[in-house]
Amino acid sequence: MILATDLDGTFLAGDPENRQRLYNLISAHPGIKLVFVTGRGLEVVVPLLSDPLIPRPDYIVCDVGATLVDGASLQSVYPLQSEIESRWPGEQTIVQRLSGLPGLERQTVPQQRRCSYFCDEGAISDELRAAVAELGCDLLFSADMYLDVLPPGVNKGSTLRKLVEHLGVSEEDVLVAGDTLNDLSMYEQGFKGVCVGESEPALLEATHDRARVLHARLSGCGGILEAIAHFGFLGPLGVDFELPDITAQGRAQLVMVYHRLPYEEVIEHDSVVRRPPSSPNGIIPTLLSFFDHGQKGSWVAWSVHDPREGRAFEVHTQVDNERYPNLVAARVALTKQDVDIFYKRFSKEAFWPTLHTFWERAVFREEDWQVFLKVNRLFAERTAAEAAEGALVWLHDYNLWMVPSFLRRLRPDLTIAFFHHTYFPSADVFNVLPWRREIIGSLLQCDYIGFHIPRQSENFVDVVRGVAPLEVLETRACAPRYQTFGCAVGIEAMTTAISVHGRYIGLGAHPVGLDVGRVRQVVEEPECQKLMEELRRQLRGVRVVLSVERLDYTKGILAKLLAFEALLDAHPELVGKVSLLTICVPAAKEMTVYETLLADIERAVGRINGRFSRVGWTPVQFFYRAFPFRELVPYYLMADVMWITPLRDGLNLVAKEYVATQGLCEGSGALVLSEFAGSAAELHGALLTNPHDPHDLRDTLYVGLTLGKAERQARLRELYATVSHNDIQRWGDEFLQAVRDTRQASAAFLYEAAS
Repeated sequence: MILATDLDGTFLAGDPENRQRLYNLISAHPGIKLVFVTGRGLEVVVPLLSDPLIPRPDYIVCDVGATLVDGASLQSVYPLQSEIESRWPGEQTIVQRLSGLPGLERQTVPQQRRCSYFCDEGAISDELRAAVAELGCDLLFSADMYLDVLPPGVNKGSTLRKLVEHLGVSEEDVLVAGDTLNDLSMYEQGFKGVCVGESEPALLEATHDRARVLHARLSGCGGILEAIAHFGFLGPLGVDFELPDITAQGRAQLVMVYHRLPYEEVIEHDSVVRRPPSSPNGIIPTLLSFFDHGQKGSWVAWSVHDPREGRAFEVHTQVDNERYPNLVAARVALTKQDVDIFYKRFSKEAFWPTLHTFWERAVFREEDWQVFLKVNRLFAERTAAEAAEGALVWLHDYNLWMVPSFLRRLRPDLTIAFFHHTYFPSADVFNVLPWRREIIGSLLQCDYIGFHIPRQSENFVDVVRGVAPLEVLETRACAPRYQTFGCAVGIEAMTTAISVHGRYIGLGAHPVGLDVGRVRQVVEEPECQKLMEELRRQLRGVRVVLSVERLDYTKGILAKLLAFEALLDAHPELVGKVSLLTICVPAAKEMTVYETLLADIERAVGRINGRFSRVGWTPVQFFYRAFPFRELVPYYLMADVMWITPLRDGLNLVAKEYVATQGLCEGSGALVLSEFAGSAAELHGALLTNPHDPHDLRDTLYVGLTLGKAERQARLRELYATVSHNDIQRWGDEFLQAVRDTRQASAAFLYEAAS
């Protein structure tokens, strides 16, 4: 069958449950072709296509019938569109001819092959009718205020009729739906039809004697479902038989959805052994803490499964029976190939460079996108099966962008919260992504979205503005917690609530913090003190500049080395007295995109050491390996300057680790931090530098090395106060409180909208 429906008041209206039932029916039933028939222009319809809850139409008839496009490609349907074009005299011809007539006000909305005006009935004069007839066009006046000048013989009904004939579909298999007199031309074509509940009285009057038109009791989608049953389109078993079963529910009140399991899996003696996570400052311990006190929960993450190994895959495993007795890990089985494409190739080659504004490095493959969708769908299905009625689902980072899209369709009862750990760029960068509409449409299914800093949240709002109509509901000043005009990622005010497609979405800034208590434990360990004494002995008489980062082009490692070389050139008195210790954590073996970068870094290190080295002193010590956190802490304690200069970074926890370590020991180290790192907006007291400016990189490092002790200590006290107060526990608590506040605000918003 073909369902040809108006939008406002019809397909986009009705009880939410009936909307969901109709949308699920269309998505699940391959025999239903959907046609949007609307007076809107195509540009106004396009934002609806980014809403994953609304089924994508097979065809769109818009501009009151003057435009006909394929729903998938948005390309014109020929030869039908060319026939309409041939009758159209052109916009400027009509505007000029009608320009002197009184009472006409041009509508400032997208419109093609039609000219639309506001006017009252008194403006429909004989002179106007004659002018339109002289142009060879039709005049359509509706709702006592809208006037459209259209190609002759063109309206919603006539274009729909030609489309039905073009597709070779019997008129017995067509159902039209509308709610205003503007839709009358569809009913005049002889199709089966429904005037949904609360239709305009004039439409009901015009169709009351048509036997093939049902006047439905229910409004919007409910009326369409009535008509499908009334006319028997789906056979004797009806709508309910065709709807997919989406009723399965779990017991978890909180579902954590993260790409990593809350434990590490290793193979020992041909069997899987599970261990607690080794990183003390990851967010995993904090996320686990929300399952204390026996809260029922699930942790959804992927795990590699190879059926050829003959080992049964366990979907559910216990995390820690003693500490979290009611928490289970719900594992999504992925093949190694799935993981390599989804995580190690596609995410890192397409999304990672784009998010960090290196879009020229991005590689977009449609086949990889399909794997990404598949994995996100599997995550959504597992999450839907774990969550109890009305549960909270907390999703983490861009690898799971599309989960809200699938999950909202499966479980509309859930509260979906999303935290974006990675930098979120401005609209001109993000819009490079070929799938930007699908991604934003998915994220807009969330109830709450958190970012590290206000700038990233505001970037998201700007991207949404280019995808769908948006209303800003609430804003908030960023000071005093965040820098405003003092750094590149500062901003004066941020949006904290928006409305899109009638949905309330909360937004917030939540910079991830540290577990300062665990840092203190490491600092106080005898092994840490012993290693620090050894470092002091080795580096006696040398000031230490420390750099710690992963191997990645976003981290600015090469630019940093060149700036250090320039520093030694500009200040020869520092030769023999300052050393740069660079700890560079290797990328995964499968990520070959970094091989050239590593070679360039190693050449720069070799050149600098070759130029400046002296007996007993090396200017650059380059460590290309991962350091356990316990081994890093002594380096943090020894460093006179921490030099963190990413070209772009969502936050940068290394800066906070250095501040916490120095602060706990009442040190006097200086933090030189890129103003393009998210933490720059939060860490008042850091010396900010522009990593894109070689001179500023060099000169700010020199300031850090020569700063007086009193000022270094004052800056460090301010930094430590921020890091110790805004710790990891506060991050999680504030995020969940913001989600709870959003639930209440959303309920009030929907109540007010319905009143």
